[in-house]
Amino acid sequence: GRGKGASAKKSVSRSAKAGLQFPVGRVARYLKVGKYATRVGAGAPVYMAAVLEYLCAEVLELAGNASRDNKKTRIVPRHIQLAVRNDEELSKLLSEVTIANGGVLPNIHQVLLPKKTGKEKA
Repeated sequence: GRGKGASAKKSVSRSAKAGLQFPVGRVARYLKVGKYATRVGAGAPVYMAAVLEYLCAEVLELAGNASRDNKKTRIVPRHIQLAVRNDEELSKLLSEVTIANGGVLPNIHQVLLPKKTGKEKA
């Protein structure tokens, strides 16, 4: 048969072909092993990896902004919590999720704030 001659090609991962950072092969394996369906199409793990990568990038972007706002260089769970809860769509997606060490959004109800008595000239 044909040996590994001059035309020996380096294998290219499916992630590289799709231009993704997330592992397409691993997602495919999890889909198969998880018994979500009897068969898994070729495009399904690529699409799923792309969606996961997008969501991860979105959360990291917002959490990075939150950490910069707090004058920190490292993203901690608190920054992820602030990022997710301040974003309407992510907050809806992760409404049932508890982020460990995330804390809560700073919020004081209007009724509890001190009343403005006296007529002040602005």
